[in-house]
Amino acid sequence: MTARFASPEYLLLLLLVPVLIFYYFTRSKRGTVRYPSLSILKQIGPSTWQYARHSMFVLRIIALLLIIIAIARPQFGRTYEDILTQGIDIELAVDVSGSMYAEDIHPNRVEAARQVVKDFIRGRANDRIGLVVFAGYAYSVCPPTLDYNILYDFMDKLEIGMADDGTAIGMGIVSAVNRLKDSKARTKVIILLTDGENNRGQVDPITAAKVAQALGIKIYTIGVGQEGGAPIPVDSGMFGRQYAHNPDGSIMLTRLDEESLRKIADITGGRFFRATDGEKLKDIYKIIGDLEKSDFKSRHYTRYRELFTKPVLIAFFLILLEVLLANTRFMKVP
Repeated sequence: MTARFASPEYLLLLLLVPVLIFYYFTRSKRGTVRYPSLSILKQIGPSTWQYARHSMFVLRIIALLLIIIAIARPQFGRTYEDILTQGIDIELAVDVSGSMYAEDIHPNRVEAARQVVKDFIRGRANDRIGLVVFAGYAYSVCPPTLDYNILYDFMDKLEIGMADDGTAIGMGIVSAVNRLKDSKARTKVIILLTDGENNRGQVDPITAAKVAQALGIKIYTIGVGQEGGAPIPVDSGMFGRQYAHNPDGSIMLTRLDEESLRKIADITGGRFFRATDGEKLKDIYKIIGDLEKSDFKSRHYTRYRELFTKPVLIAFFLILLEVLLANTRFMKVP
């Protein structure tokens, strides 16, 4: 809240007030009637009403002050702020295939991804974020939304096997594209996280990437896992946790199709990242967050309300009071 005078130069007229006061009291001391002796008059003390006669001058001075203030146009202002934002629509595509149980990233790949993705969501503002999961098939868990709390709940409920098994990367991209194709956002982004190679689905990843590129959607791809792959843990009931084996009896290792992930990113104008541990994965999401920032602008303005009417009205009533007193109790007789 602010206050100001729209025409402060008129306040210079206030300098006239002390001049008028000086002139009034100087003039009032001059005698107007001559007497041979003032000794008798001096014995008569001034009455209260004699002192009160100056009240009319006081009323006149106050009215003048108020009129000058009114001419200077006092204003009261309230400051407002408009927030102008251009958000980004982001679709998170997360692999929930069985290989995400691999423990080369502590405690395992899916748990590390869950925490990092939640931190990424927490760091956004004014962006609509949606969630797609894929494994043997893909489906949209949550459309792009500003309700981040519901996204946290869905991330907490991510489970391996909730979309069958396998890795349908192409279908994951298609599902995310379907959520973004009608978006009016300035920027549309898919962040694809996987640790495997495409082995399921009706659409291959490169074709899906070309569809995304045609719709102006950028894809950042993240390959998760140590170089050379990692054993895939499986629960085998009473025998506890075991590891998946190939038909020849060797331990099955995860395989990441880094070449395809690079092509997907290149086609759509995004970037490919490789996460070999939890800290690297966290850094990758931070980098993407810094690359894709919402436009945030604020505009401040002040709306003023004119206040000159109040001093004018008060001055008007003071002048009326002075006229009333001058023609009644303080009326001068010639």
